[in-house]
Amino acid sequence: MGVRATVALLVLLVAACGAQPSGGGNSLRGKEFTSTSVTDQGKPRTLVEGTRIELRFTDDGRLLADAGCNHMSGQVSTDGAKLAVPELAITDMACPEPGTGEQDAWLSKLLAAQPSWRLDGANLVVTGSDAEIVLKPEQPATLEGTWTVDALLRLDGASPVPEGAKVTVTFKDGTVAVDSGCNRNGNAVPYVLEGKTIKAQLGPQTLKSCGAVDQVEAAVNTAFETGSVDYEINRSTLTLSNAADSGVQLRR
Repeated sequence: MGVRATVALLVLLVAACGAQPSGGGNSLRGKEFTSTSVTDQGKPRTLVEGTRIELRFTDDGRLLADAGCNHMSGQVSTDGAKLAVPELAITDMACPEPGTGEQDAWLSKLLAAQPSWRLDGANLVVTGSDAEIVLKPEQPATLEGTWTVDALLRLDGASPVPEGAKVTVTFKDGTVAVDSGCNRNGNAVPYVLEGKTIKAQLGPQTLKSCGAVDQVEAAVNTAFETGSVDYEINRSTLTLSNAADSGVQLRR
């Protein structure tokens, strides 16, 4: 083969490699990304203060997305440099911060339109017809630490906790403790992890009525009532749910 033919072949090979997403679709699995810049209609889009766009690709092939209020999820395909989520589910919580509902709608519309994706170094770039999000990689959150319940989950959707009700769940050194300031006051019990399931028996509690906190305390008890609760972490959000699809959502 002559020098010119060799050079031409090398150029074709480089072009072909460059046309594919860096590392292939599987390179996204198990990774989390948070936005560093958002462009809409060719101009920078300012997000609601204190929010950012988060995308998490689970090991079992799902996409978890968050734009500041409700949470989106669905099986995702990354073939052909496209993010395809045929059935994108979204929670239905009221969004207290003005503008976050609109951000949810904007992101869900972008994801529903099968945007393209590519890796620019370690960063993920998601591009739609008139929008682009640049996201940086984040280290996955761990279960250890204190989480505060901020939503109650039921078959018909999610609802925020009643005003003034604060219930925390703390995982520390192989123990879990629920503190409601009422019937559960932080007594720790052992827990073990089996895959994405937490095995723990919260034990007995007092039966006082404490107003707004009662509903949240009951939801936590229901999540753990069989001694086995499924968990899922999406950066700063922890979801605990049981076989009946009821449970609680917590944040750091």
